[in-house]
Amino acid sequence: MQKHDPEILTGSLWRGVLRFALPLAATGLLQQLFNAADIAVVGRIGAEEGKIAMAAVGSNSPVINLVVNLFVGVSLGANVVLANRAGRGDQEGVSRGAHTAVLLSLVCGTAAAVLCECAAAPLLRAMGVPADVYSDALRYLRIYLLGLPVILLTNFEAAIFRSQGDTRTPFFCLVGVGALNVALNLFFVFVLGMTVEGVAIATVLSNLACSLVLFFLLGRGREETRIYLRRLAFHGDSLRNILIVGLPAGIQSMLFSVANIFIQTAINSLDTTVMAASAAAFNLEILAYYFYSAFGQACATFVGQNHGAGNLDRCRKTLAVCLAEGLLACAAGSAVLLLGGRGMLRFFNEDPEVVAYGYIRLFYISIAYLFSVQADVYSGYLRGFGMSFIPAAISVAGVCGVRLAWIYLAFYPAPSFARLMLAYPISMSISAGAILTACLLVRPSRRLAEKERPPEPIR
Repeated sequence: MQKHDPEILTGSLWRGVLRFALPLAATGLLQQLFNAADIAVVGRIGAEEGKIAMAAVGSNSPVINLVVNLFVGVSLGANVVLANRAGRGDQEGVSRGAHTAVLLSLVCGTAAAVLCECAAAPLLRAMGVPADVYSDALRYLRIYLLGLPVILLTNFEAAIFRSQGDTRTPFFCLVGVGALNVALNLFFVFVLGMTVEGVAIATVLSNLACSLVLFFLLGRGREETRIYLRRLAFHGDSLRNILIVGLPAGIQSMLFSVANIFIQTAINSLDTTVMAASAAAFNLEILAYYFYSAFGQACATFVGQNHGAGNLDRCRKTLAVCLAEGLLACAAGSAVLLLGGRGMLRFFNEDPEVVAYGYIRLFYISIAYLFSVQADVYSGYLRGFGMSFIPAAISVAGVCGVRLAWIYLAFYPAPSFARLMLAYPISMSISAGAILTACLLVRPSRRLAEKERPPEPIR
């Protein structure tokens, strides 16, 4: 391991997990801050026009997440597979996996862009986006979708770095590229006079820059993860293993987004003020999500490498450390949202109604996150052992199923924004409890230890 890597296989797990998770969390935080700049910039265009533009950008979040989260889940498969091979010392296997992952991202990103461009208008209509918001929402979505190939490439490139324990390189790359995103937002909107199309173009160009920088760094990094254009190919064993771990995780994330599309549709049935408030609150709550979700990814990477190296006791200790640190991070993030939420919401829009509705969402989401961090860490533990289907199946039933049932059985009979937001803590508490139960029943590290234990001598 290079000297900048955290102590994945040896040393203090408390320090190692923090050194891995904090840059990863900071990457997510910065990424969302730059995304929030889209909302903040268009929200300052004018009173009514700004509110409509905010609603247009925010109403696209579930659709965008539907596509991006599918492939971010698949990139998690690349992370786990490459981490496991690194733990085994299989440098050639790491190289094959890295080249497979890069090509997979480009092929999937191009195919997804074409399919989603065709489905953009029907999706927004199905979500019930109001007429005064629809035109801006469609314009933003169509431009954003053109950037899917480079957006997915960026995520897979970052997964390659993280599989080897390097979360700092993607972070520092994002710092520079994120600043570019904010500058382009301001230029397109306030200098060229664009609205939602300006922030969409800025997002695509920023992701293009990030993917190119990471590709350049991979081409000059450590030998086992160095990317050569002439070696880009689908290696059967690598592709199969990446999909075995990543596809269930991706489908899980995608179905989460499907459930959230139904929630967004329910939000759209209220009014434009609630839509704008929900969009603003989402851009704040997601900051806390990235802060604690890094510990679930850390758990998958640490367990993946230690599983490959045969350090099964360290796998169990990783679960405990990631859970403890994740809960502490979640509590801190939720406290910031609850104590400073109203002031932060005013940054997006100073309308008192927008602030009031936005804080309702922050309150219920903060409760849900205490359960969500547990579900993420337990899922990361199982995925580190290559067991991706179990947490995916449980989460789909426990989160998606419960949220859809809540919308139709509890919200529509008596519509209110607070009642709708209750779907989040209820669904996440059920899911976390079910995944914990699965961990206790499966006990992957104990089962593997028993298989590897030499037989008792005959007396």
